[in-house]
Amino acid sequence: MPQLFPDFPIGVQLWPQARRRPRVLREGYTFALLENSTDTYHFSVLAGMQRIRRVFTEFARALPDEAFFILEFYTSEPTGNDQEVPPPTVHYSPYLPVGEILDAIEPYWERLLNDGFVGFGLANNRASQELFYSEEKLLTCFSDNHIRFMDQLSRAGVPHRQELLLHTDLGHDHLSLLCLDRSGLPPSLRGFSDRDLDYAHFCRELLENLGMYPVEESLSFFFSRREQQLIEELLIAHPEFTDYAEEDFGALLLDWNDFVAECDTRFEGDLWEYRQGLHLRDMIQHVIAHAPEPLCTRIREALKEPDERFRQSLTDRRKRLDDPAEAPPSEEHFWYNGVIRHAGVDLRRDLIRHGWYKP
Repeated sequence: MPQLFPDFPIGVQLWPQARRRPRVLREGYTFALLENSTDTYHFSVLAGMQRIRRVFTEFARALPDEAFFILEFYTSEPTGNDQEVPPPTVHYSPYLPVGEILDAIEPYWERLLNDGFVGFGLANNRASQELFYSEEKLLTCFSDNHIRFMDQLSRAGVPHRQELLLHTDLGHDHLSLLCLDRSGLPPSLRGFSDRDLDYAHFCRELLENLGMYPVEESLSFFFSRREQQLIEELLIAHPEFTDYAEEDFGALLLDWNDFVAECDTRFEGDLWEYRQGLHLRDMIQHVIAHAPEPLCTRIREALKEPDERFRQSLTDRRKRLDDPAEAPPSEEHFWYNGVIRHAGVDLRRDLIRHGWYKP
């Protein structure tokens, strides 16, 4: 059987291994430069739960005043004959004071750390810092201040190892707390009711308490501090986009996705508000057009899904909203080709007043 270190999360169960090839899991971490980056490092950390909690807390307190909380859990059951498990859904909170986030998750620590159906983390994109403890119970960190994070790991007693055997490299199951025999739970969890041990219940409490919202996986990615600074410089250099310069660019990508989602159903704003959504996409296109590789390609990849959904929502694409009298349809700034088919009362009223609809 594989040998585990103390304080290993109960939600991960390793399969028996052949005795002639014993495996021993040891606490430790490895790190390397993030792919296509010269200043940001990727850490993989395997450690007991109390060490994970200490690292998480120290990481949080070293962040700037605000951060956003990340929560990942399974929200749907397998469908179809193959019974393939759908991927977990990622949720973000708004940027909140770090102390407020730590206070909010305090009652949930033991469940978050142990449940094999739940992952959670903390990030500040503009500070180029992200920490995430996955449902596989592996801690990952992206940081451009690797010395500080190594110091946090050292203070928690997690050693660096040139080679680190991970349980994710071995056969294993990750299980929710309700899948486990109550007598096998840690003493700190045995007094909880089945309802309170149910990840779907306590995760939804966290969603409500922190005002969290689901995020498309394609839009969940990391910008280094250098990339954020480059984007800021590009926006400051364009007079129409300076107001966006100090915003978190990842949050702006999410804003475009939210605008597309609203247009998919029924856009209740007026023409000015609709144009603001299109202007947001203008700004993103300016960054794509002037950012170097591989940054511009990463942004394009992130936009593929929401852009395609917006294309499908457009109708009457023979003319353009930015110049309906003269400009022919063009793939350039395609979001101006036509208008959305699910326009609400205010938008339709304004379009009529501006001569979009002709008898």
